[in-house]
Amino acid sequence: MVAAKKFFRVDDLQVQIYNTEAEMAEDVAQITAKYLTNVLEKQNTAAVLLATGNSQLKFLDALIGLGGVDWQKITLFHLDEYLGITAEHPASFRRYLRERVEKKLDPQQFHYIEGDTLEPLSECDRYTKLLQAQPIDLCCLGVGENGHLAFNDPSVANFQDSYSVKLVKLDNLNRQQQVNTGHFPNLDSVPQYAFTVSLPLICSAKKIICLAPEKRKAQVVKQMLQKPITTSCPASILRQQPQAMLFLDDDSAAFL
Repeated sequence: MVAAKKFFRVDDLQVQIYNTEAEMAEDVAQITAKYLTNVLEKQNTAAVLLATGNSQLKFLDALIGLGGVDWQKITLFHLDEYLGITAEHPASFRRYLRERVEKKLDPQQFHYIEGDTLEPLSECDRYTKLLQAQPIDLCCLGVGENGHLAFNDPSVANFQDSYSVKLVKLDNLNRQQQVNTGHFPNLDSVPQYAFTVSLPLICSAKKIICLAPEKRKAQVVKQMLQKPITTSCPASILRQQPQAMLFLDDDSAAFL
């Protein structure tokens, strides 16, 4: 089993650094599986919020490969989805999670945000009720290059948000990131609006695991950990969450 080479806290947030993304993913998978197993021993069911994006790929593969977790007792949700794209669109988060997670794990249920709904505000209400029907035992996150968590970009982030799920307009830095990481061919093809779970809902999770590997995340990791806690870097709110853990590799920790 691989262990982090460095541990420290920034305010309430525990931070762990690994030599490589692969080592990070392997250890975080072990931590996650152990946590979920303990939860299921105590309460026989669990609810988990999953992130998507490149930062989650190695971690999800490692977690699925481990075995040992009774996924048929776990209800899964996801953090966000583009408005107006179908579940079969190559960039759809529903497709990402259906193919990479649901088909491989057979969870009790997987509740998806219907991005192509005809009534977006009703979809927000529907998904809110599903999320609020039980405590969220685990939330898995990535950090955007603009500091976003889910689709809570700096322009729409609200630490005291009264909504659990909302529609937001994506900023251009976020949309360009989707192009740069290969999810869309150009900026014009990236939807301008998306559904997102809010920051207070994320912070309500009993445990938060945030993965932020790669060199392209180094600048925002520095801002997240060393600048003031503010919505200009939404991920900085994790420093006020004692149940949260941030996992980095050498590349993303380069500026610390």
